[in-house]
Amino acid sequence: MRHKRAKTYKRAIAIYTTAFGFRTPFQVLVSNDVLLALNRESDIVKQLSACCQGEVKPMITQCCVEALYKLGKEVQAVTDIAKTFERRRCNHRTPLESDACLTDVIGSTNKHRYVLAAQSKSLRTALSAIPGLPIIHFNPRGVLVLSPPSHATLKTKDAQEESRRLEGADLLQGVQDGENVIGAGSTATTSSSTAAAAPTKRSRAKGPNPLSVKKKKAAPVEHKREEKREEVQLAAAKKSRRKRGKGLVKQVREEMAAEDLARAKRAKESAEGRASEQAAETPLEE
Repeated sequence: MRHKRAKTYKRAIAIYTTAFGFRTPFQVLVSNDVLLALNRESDIVKQLSACCQGEVKPMITQCCVEALYKLGKEVQAVTDIAKTFERRRCNHRTPLESDACLTDVIGSTNKHRYVLAAQSKSLRTALSAIPGLPIIHFNPRGVLVLSPPSHATLKTKDAQEESRRLEGADLLQGVQDGENVIGAGSTATTSSSTAAAAPTKRSRAKGPNPLSVKKKKAAPVEHKREEKREEVQLAAAKKSRRKRGKGLVKQVREEMAAEDLARAKRAKESAEGRASEQAAETPLEE
């Protein structure tokens, strides 16, 4: 079944369920002419369920079964399908025509909430005047379809909705002044006495929203100041140490250079003294 057609059927069935009290499984009165128009390979129960958008309980009257019996063995397969349906007692001792039998069973108000599956156009036209009667039939292409709600059905539905609307308006009338409300006077008296007895509470000024208030900064603690002062002093001492270290190295280097220079000078002087002594000891040649 197409999605669009399924939505149409669902809306139509919703009218019957809300306005006329139809419930699943839907009781479907099947006429003998619908069974004769049925393709033997088709599942009539499945097609009826698709049209009603829910579980169905197919039913057939004794008069419709008798009409199939009169056709003989040529329609034995259709008769066997009809025998599987629930038999609806029509209480007709003498079998009537199927259209007359179905008209009598449904009645003028369809109080038993039947869904009619009939192929006779005259029967469908006559029974469409009954409000709250869904009608199923085969269209010219051989597809089992649900007829749109009749004018009588829509008119009855609109009348029920209007009646409910007026009832609601009557109930709401006078609610503002409390005249039409049950127990309004006693409730008002009780509430006034309770209000007089209860002590009145003074309204206090509310504080600001804690989420919108800026948090206060914590005051500096004394020991944090001392720690900071100690850190500054340590940094200054390290800096002075580094400066003193550099001057000491320079001084040591200068002293070592002076000692080397003095040592070289003494070595030179001693070398010159030895040379002069050797020269004095050597005899002059005659």
